[in-house]
Amino acid sequence: MTRPEEIARNLAQVRARIAAAAGAAGRAPDSVRLLAVSKKMPADDVRAAIAAGQRAFGENYAQELRDKSALLAGDSTLATPPEWHFIGPLQSNKVKVVAGRVALVHSVDSPALLDAIEARGAPQACLIQVNVAGEASKKGVAPADLPALLDRFAALKFVRCDGLMLIPPRGDARPHFAALRALRDREASRARPNVELRELSMGMTDDLEVAVAEGATIVRVGTAIFGPRPT
Repeated sequence: MTRPEEIARNLAQVRARIAAAAGAAGRAPDSVRLLAVSKKMPADDVRAAIAAGQRAFGENYAQELRDKSALLAGDSTLATPPEWHFIGPLQSNKVKVVAGRVALVHSVDSPALLDAIEARGAPQACLIQVNVAGEASKKGVAPADLPALLDRFAALKFVRCDGLMLIPPRGDARPHFAALRALRDREASRARPNVELRELSMGMTDDLEVAVAEGATIVRVGTAIFGPRPT
C-alpha cells in the first residue's frame, strides 16, 4: 500500500467513526468537521489527504505553518487549496506569522494575545481555549475568566470569537467535554458583538466519539490519519 493509499484509507475510517458517533447522538454527520492535524508531517502527506477529500488542516507551530502553507500555496495540482487552522499555543511574537493567514485560531487564552491578534489589523476568527480542569501544565483561560475575555472580543474591530476549545486531561474526558458545552451554552445566551459561540473544538483520535456525543463541532485528529509523528 502506498502512502497516499494509506492516508486515504485512514481518512475513510475516521470519517466513518465520526458518522457513527453523530448518528448515535442523533446528529447529522455534517454537523461535525474533521480537522486533520498535520503537525510534523510532510507536505506530501497533506497533498495525499487533499486528494482523498480532506480540506482543513491543523498546525501547532507558527514557522511550520508558514513554511508548509507557502510550499502548498502555489501547487496547481491540488484539487482544492488547504484550509489552515492554528491549534497550538501562540506566543505574541509569532502572531504576525499566523493572524490573518488561517481560517481559525483555536488557542486564544489571554487578553494580551487577543490584543496582539487585533493589532495586526486583519480579520481573524478565533476560539478561546478554556482550561476546564485547571491543569497547571496546560494553557487556557479559567472558566471564571471566560466572560471577561468574551467581553473583550465585543469591543474589537477585526477579531471575532466563533466558539471554545479544550484539551482535556488524560483519562475520562467526558466530564470536561460536558463542562465546555455547558460553558458555551451559558455564554451563548448573552448577546455580544463579534461573538457567536457556534463551535466546540474538542476530541482527538482516542476520544472523538465521546466528544461528538457531548456536542463537538470540530474534532482534531492526527495519529489516526497520518500515524505516529516523527520525534
